Amino acid sequence: MAKVDARRIAAVLADPGPARLVLIFGEDGGLVRERGEALSRAVAGDDPFRLVDIPREQAAKDATLLAAEAATPALTGGRRLVRVRDATDGLANAAKAVLAGNGPGVVLLEAGSLDGRKGLRAALEKAGPEAAVIACYAETGPALEASITSLLREFGVGADPAAVSWMAQRLGEDRLVMRRECEKLALYVGAGGRATEEDVLASLAEGSSLDLDAALLAATEGDAARADRALDAAFAEGAAAVQVVRGALRHVQRLEVAALAVADGASVADAVGGLRPMVFFKARPAFERAVRLWKPDMLARAGTALLEAERATKTTGTPDEAVARSAILGLAREAVRARRG
Repeated sequence: MAKVDARRIAAVLADPGPARLVLIFGEDGGLVRERGEALSRAVAGDDPFRLVDIPREQAAKDATLLAAEAATPALTGGRRLVRVRDATDGLANAAKAVLAGNGPGVVLLEAGSLDGRKGLRAALEKAGPEAAVIACYAETGPALEASITSLLREFGVGADPAAVSWMAQRLGEDRLVMRRECEKLALYVGAGGRATEEDVLASLAEGSSLDLDAALLAATEGDAARADRALDAAFAEGAAAVQVVRGALRHVQRLEVAALAVADGASVADAVGGLRPMVFFKARPAFERAVRLWKPDMLARAGTALLEAERATKTTGTPDEAVARSAILGLAREAVRARRG
């Protein structure tokens, strides 16, 4: 089995079959944990006598320990699950011992990012059906939206496509955060309900992100005073300078995509409507006004300036909030010039 294709992951988690060792690893720690829990339930159920947690340091110190635990019959019958969290390449020898051993138990190793050229991954990906290796990479785009829809369905609610798109843009890629926020939204909407964009905004929006959105929209419309006030609020709510600059860069890049579509003959409404993730409905009028104001070459220059601003927040002696504020107000100045021109 070794490397498990993404389409087969759910089936393997529900029934690992002949696999005596399952490695679940990746940069998305929340997804690693979620899949580990799913495998644990499938193998050991709710029986505490069939679930054994072994500290990583103990497993690394005694390379035969995991194999011995997997070979030990459960007191209540059935397969045992032997679980090691935060696994590292230091467990490669212990993993090889498990593969060479006997017994009905399953060893589960949960790890962060691992190098595929050496160590634990290299040892297991070359193994046969006695091992399963499941990667947990951060989801983006349609895959992320599908996961959000699936989690909401798990909590008994549905959501409009625009609401899911907004969540995908805002929640990030950490599975634990996503699950927690989906559960919160489900409680807000109520069992059997269907979440709209307004429901998502009321349930999940954080003050700093909303204030930053307001600052960016105001800046690209040329309203420096309103942008500055919203930026004050965003910083007061805890927004970091680098977050502000990166948010501005994403905003400018989306404007550029829409402006290029308009330059190719699309209407402003169609160009903005075609963006993914979709523009939040309350922000759409201001976004469309900015698209009418900015030309693609102006947005390209603005993007370059924002990249320089991001570097400046990390490398110069200037206070990073001052750098971020200057970058945002620079957008407002350019918008004013465009309106006058």
